[in-house]
Amino acid sequence: MPSTVVSAMHYDPDSATLRIIFRSGMVYDYMDVPPAVYDAMRNAGSKGKYLNRFIKGKYAFEKIKG
Repeated sequence: MPSTVVSAMHYDPDSATLRIIFRSGMVYDYMDVPPAVYDAMRNAGSKGKYLNRFIKGKYAFEKIKG
């Protein structure tokens, strides 16, 4: 389902890094995200709500762009 907030996301299982690309152009990497959390976000009806509830504030992050 398209998101109004998240443009794309990519997951690197080797480093457990979840990259979120926002529609605004900002890019963030979230570290040490378990594969199950990524899978749940991928399947979430609202990517933005899932991100806010289960990822932001729970995993270390790095702002890559924006």
